[in-house]
Amino acid sequence: MAPAQTKGAAKLRELIANPEKIVVAPGVHDGLTARMALNVGFDALYMTGAGTAASRLGQPDLGLTTVDDMATNAGMIAGLDRDVPVIADADTGFGGPLMVARTTEKYILQGVAGFHIEDQITTKRCGHLMGKELVDVDTYGARIRAAAHARERMGQDIVIIARTDALQSLGFDEAIFRLKAAVKAGADVAFLEGMTDKDQMARVVKEMAPTPCFLNMVGGGLTPLINAKEAQDLGFKIVIWPLLGLTSVYIATREFCKELKETGEIKNRYGSDGKIDGGVRDVFELCGLSKCSAFDQEMGGTSFSKGV
Repeated sequence: MAPAQTKGAAKLRELIANPEKIVVAPGVHDGLTARMALNVGFDALYMTGAGTAASRLGQPDLGLTTVDDMATNAGMIAGLDRDVPVIADADTGFGGPLMVARTTEKYILQGVAGFHIEDQITTKRCGHLMGKELVDVDTYGARIRAAAHARERMGQDIVIIARTDALQSLGFDEAIFRLKAAVKAGADVAFLEGMTDKDQMARVVKEMAPTPCFLNMVGGGLTPLINAKEAQDLGFKIVIWPLLGLTSVYIATREFCKELKETGEIKNRYGSDGKIDGGVRDVFELCGLSKCSAFDQEMGGTSFSKGV
């Protein structure tokens, strides 16, 4: 059996190499949203940096998370099901080449299948905000080379995704130049952030061929939203919906808080089968309640012999 830290990467590479396949990865930011996505049956998950900042720190995506914040969260998510690869945001790599190498090592040891590194300055911001500042292409290339070197030194296969935010300020041609330089430095997948129309989507796939391309679908962001079939027809190999979990939690929690504040209670919601939907036991079961109890008994334990 492959070690945990290599299993996800091998599976992700297999998915990317399948000519009939596009990897659709929902954005998750904690154990519960990851469990829900796994329960639905996605082939891969995406750990969002914006969601990590919001859920762990209660802060906006402005480069406030540390490598430990991100790697620990990614590792927890990856550990829920080693058969489902996790792609994780790694921001700028959190520093110069030494720090990028350390980040790569941490992500590998946490069992992450793939991660993306961008060309913003260390005090970065969400790719769909304005006013982003970039490092020069040599500095960006050094980041990718450091990640590739760390991967090789550890004898691992983590997928390196090169992201550029150059489109907004430097234009399409410079963005492609940077992505090609990143691939030459060791990146496996190209990620052009902040595209504003389908023409740019089609062009990046054509310009970067045969390198697989990565598409980011952010609700309320700069890029027009398209479905998975459209993305596949354009030639993309991976498409993420990074705010799926975060937006769902935002909307639902906002509404429940309003209900409790205004009425003093939260009424039960019922599913199509007439049973209460989202009760405490539903959540515990999603997180493995029965499996935990069964495992304890199978191993000869008695902690849950009277039921749970």
